[in-house]
Amino acid sequence: MTAQATTSEPAASEPARRKTAIPKNPGRRDLGLRATLLFPNREIVERYYVPVIYTACRTCYSEQDPDEIFRRALAGDFDSLKMQKLIGSVIESGHGSTIEHVVFTFAISGVSRTLSHQLVRHRAGVAFDQQSQRYVKFKGAATMLPHSIAEGDPDLRTRYEEQVDGALGLYGDMLQAGVPGEDARFIFPNATRTNLVMTANLRALIHMSGLRLCTMAQWEIRRLFQLIRHEIFSVSPFLGSFLAPKCVPLGYCDEFNNRDGHCPIRPHKDRVLEAWAEKAAAARAAGRELPVT
Repeated sequence: MTAQATTSEPAASEPARRKTAIPKNPGRRDLGLRATLLFPNREIVERYYVPVIYTACRTCYSEQDPDEIFRRALAGDFDSLKMQKLIGSVIESGHGSTIEHVVFTFAISGVSRTLSHQLVRHRAGVAFDQQSQRYVKFKGAATMLPHSIAEGDPDLRTRYEEQVDGALGLYGDMLQAGVPGEDARFIFPNATRTNLVMTANLRALIHMSGLRLCTMAQWEIRRLFQLIRHEIFSVSPFLGSFLAPKCVPLGYCDEFNNRDGHCPIRPHKDRVLEAWAEKAAAARAAGRELPVT
């Protein structure tokens, strides 16, 4: 160990390290999980997805029939940048039904059961099919090793790996002894990896990404949505740009655990309200009121 690692206090020339900081970017680690966009491909997205969303947007404000709007959009009668501008404005206004008309299907593999339990809590606008622990015999089951354990106390890592390997070994022994797979699986740890197929409409994906790309999100599912965002970007940078931490469109952070402001992507709403209160008080002291919209 280095001298710095064994010193209990920072050197006088070094600034004190902040107690909290943005969690390490899980995208810099190979976690062994994958997210692959199965449908649609770039050609379908470029040809149909923006026109479909544009048709939904324009139908709300136009006397034209939807099929005519769609035909003209496909024919190139509308400027593509103006189409994107309208779509962006509608999404930012919260008119989310317009983007429920397009869906994306992903193959998700190598994620832990810890992650999948979080993922399937999303229900509106999302469909899942998951690898069955009842019908699949996991003879070579793989597991997830959290980096805090991998890089932490060597003794704890050894004990963790012994526990996980022991559970999987006992699972195999029970299968050989004739215990039904649906019963033997009770021994599986949450670290056991699993595979899923997920289909979600764009509105659901934006909502899910807003929560799961947040630096407060659990590291594994945060990495998954970094991969999902990358896949959407590969077929449409325009649509992919809407997948962002929720603080980005909000303009402020509403996470309770970020009240200390250790994640600086956006100011916490407490600071925003404090700044507004100070500005309003100064305005009243000057004999005027701030406009309220």
